[in-house]
Amino acid sequence: MIVGLGTWELHLSGCQSLKDKRSVLKGLKDRVHRRFNVSVAETAHQDLWQRAEIACAVVTTDRRQADAVLSAVDEFIENLGSVRVVDSARSML
Repeated sequence: MIVGLGTWELHLSGCQSLKDKRSVLKGLKDRVHRRFNVSVAETAHQDLWQRAEIACAVVTTDRRQADAVLSAVDEFIENLGSVRVVDSARSML
């Protein structure tokens, strides 16, 4: 069993409150979950308006498949206009 984990540090320039941030992140997490069938959660910076960290996990039997899914998620997030990726990381367990 392979567990792929991706994390993204995001800048949310349009958010002026925690309510704005929650709205943007909820939409992002829901779209990623529906499109790629992965688990997604906000993992850091819950108290900051314009900064967030999200993590995505995929479980599979093939390392290449886990890497392909995380690459697709990475490309999807990079191409969103509502957030800017500051940093990202990927690991396989």
